[in-house]
Amino acid sequence: METEGFHRRLTAILSADVVGYSRLMQEDEYATIRTLKIFRKIINQHINDYRGRVVDAPGDNILAEFPSIVEAVNCAVEIQRALAEQNAELPENRRMPFRIGVNLGDVVDEGERIYGDGINIAARLESLAKPGGICISGTVYDAVENKLGFEYDYLGEKEVKNIAQPVRVYRVLSYPGAAAHRVVKAKRTVGVAWRNAIIFIVAFLVLGVSVVMIRYFISRPAPQPTDIASVKEMAHPLPDKPSLAVLPFVNVGGDPAQEYFSDGMTDDLITDLSKFSGLFVISRNSVFTYKEKSVTIQQVAENLGVRYVLEGSVRRANHQVRINAQLIDASTGRHMWAERYDGHIKDVFALQDRITGKIVTALAIKLTLGEKQNATSQDTYNVAAHDAFLQGRQHYVRQNPNDWARAIHYFEKAIELDPNYGRAYAALALMYCECSHNLWHDSLGVSWEKSRELAAKYLHAAMQRPTALAHQVASKMMIDKHRHDEAIAEAQRAIDLDPNDANSYLTMAYALMYTGDPKKGFEFVEKAMRLDPLYPSPYMDLYRRWRHYQFGSE
Repeated sequence: METEGFHRRLTAILSADVVGYSRLMQEDEYATIRTLKIFRKIINQHINDYRGRVVDAPGDNILAEFPSIVEAVNCAVEIQRALAEQNAELPENRRMPFRIGVNLGDVVDEGERIYGDGINIAARLESLAKPGGICISGTVYDAVENKLGFEYDYLGEKEVKNIAQPVRVYRVLSYPGAAAHRVVKAKRTVGVAWRNAIIFIVAFLVLGVSVVMIRYFISRPAPQPTDIASVKEMAHPLPDKPSLAVLPFVNVGGDPAQEYFSDGMTDDLITDLSKFSGLFVISRNSVFTYKEKSVTIQQVAENLGVRYVLEGSVRRANHQVRINAQLIDASTGRHMWAERYDGHIKDVFALQDRITGKIVTALAIKLTLGEKQNATSQDTYNVAAHDAFLQGRQHYVRQNPNDWARAIHYFEKAIELDPNYGRAYAALALMYCECSHNLWHDSLGVSWEKSRELAAKYLHAAMQRPTALAHQVASKMMIDKHRHDEAIAEAQRAIDLDPNDANSYLTMAYALMYTGDPKKGFEFVEKAMRLDPLYPSPYMDLYRRWRHYQFGSE
């Protein structure tokens, strides 16, 4: 009899995990996480292409099911082919081989989750596979033997943990880099004479090459490490103060629903560090172009023109949070510090303050009295309000009406939870101000006049606890009212509060353009572009305006 809420069915199950994951994490946690996220995307895409579904993805493991066993095996081979190509581009010690097990078995359904021995067998088959290899059960072999162009190697019956009966196990004979329809027959023997001849020839060549290489390396200077950034190769001159890029923190748990939290951690650190006048900090827009991309610290430093790079990861599980962070001097390759911070989610502000303090200490940044006071102040100490704000910001940056409607909901929720939340009021003021400029007010369910009214209302509330963002919005609204001197004054207040915010300099540039001083305005555009070198669109718009003012043409 079926239990209510459950039902049984037969399904094809694929289980995959990383070989040597613990070693990779121990040697370089951040690089491993970045590579794993890239590989997961590849695997997930192939699973979707073969009509499969990812059931679970804890740690380095992926569990998927397919309606067809033929498609499950084809998918497994294609995954190994694609990953082999990716691994070929990585240094040998940083390669991430997967092993895969495929089973056809009975499972119990409960909503989106599945349970049963069929899954356990798939996991045991995976553990029997070689790195880059695939093992299948006898039930799978019986179903696909004459349907696919692969060949198989029978490994015998294997006793597997927690399974009463031995399982017939087959290895799929394909090689890394082979197309899905190609196979390699196992070559079990090689003629002894031919093998010996090959060994002799190889040994002779190795000896000759060794002599040449020894002479070459003795006569040449010692090589420079390839992972050290070259000041000469930097796209921009180094500033006259410590310069820093904060790479997007990696969401270690892999749960897409927590992506906003890891992005928010990055945003918060950039915002906090940007307030220090003795530090040069690259803006959010530019560093987020590296999100989920496999890049080296050297590339980041040279592309952005910075000496230091901060990278890290965040794991949030229930009410616990773990933050890993490390600061690297790209000019020497030296790790300034690397630490792990564990705590309750209510301690997240204190954890961020500790990271900020570590950076300030490591780089010997001298803080003004005002900066010392601001360093420990928060816009809110309400964790739930902060969480709602992060979710709102995640929707806002997508820059489309549907996401903006969601962003407004979360910002309003943040204010409900903390009626004194200055940044949340400023964010709402910005959104209604911009939606009137973009003519998105209809999509948000308000008239143009109402959007202007709401922008003014929220800005007034934001000014009770002013932030750089609030002064940016105030400057834009003063421009709309043709109060240009006040617009310039508000932009300057924004710069004073956050000397590393590219948007503050861009706001000043707009104010100066409208006062008829485009040449001075473009000086602020250049400052904004230096802080945000990979995000040129609004800067190019201002450049065209400057050209128009200066020369009367585009």
